[in-house]
Amino acid sequence: MNSIRRVGACVVVCLLGGLIVSRGPLRVAAAGNATRRGAGAEHDGQHDFDFDIGKWKAHLKKLENPLTGSTKWTEYDGTIVARKVWDGRANLDEFVAEGPSGRIEGLTLRLYNPKTHQWSLYWANSKNGALSLPATVGEFKNGRGEFFDQEPYNGRLIFVRYVWSDITANSAHFEQSFSDDGGKTWEVNWISDQTRVPEEGRVLR
Repeated sequence: MNSIRRVGACVVVCLLGGLIVSRGPLRVAAAGNATRRGAGAEHDGQHDFDFDIGKWKAHLKKLENPLTGSTKWTEYDGTIVARKVWDGRANLDEFVAEGPSGRIEGLTLRLYNPKTHQWSLYWANSKNGALSLPATVGEFKNGRGEFFDQEPYNGRLIFVRYVWSDITANSAHFEQSFSDDGGKTWEVNWISDQTRVPEEGRVLR
């Protein structure tokens, strides 16, 4: 009986030893991943929206009845005026456009979180006078900004994506897309192309 106990104790000790040895590299790998994540999170994006500051002409295409198979688009022309808040860590732009379906008066508030290095975007329409919730959250990488949220639409929860791309000193492209299948596919429903209005005495190049 004593020999059986000794054998059993030996097995337990060996198993514990094996677990301790095997967990060591996992801790090292986890620490390495954490270090890499920390290094990747060091980008200071508080000036990522500086390109948008100023006055713009905007051409908007808006899909009627998204997520219904509709292919009817309505076009608008308008202006955007954007200004810095908190030295660029936030900004506010006002959007006004006219089209066959009437007038759109919108406002976008963008707030930068220095801890997460991400932006939170809030949209408001003058028709309801309230900021949209939840915020659409994301960041810029390699000159492209992607921002996401999940919100109710026609009685269902869908994913919403904003994308800023093709950004130059005097132009920018924006798209809003919806997904009702968990982000597997996206339908673009709002396309805005912006062209900067030159300041007095400044020539666009």
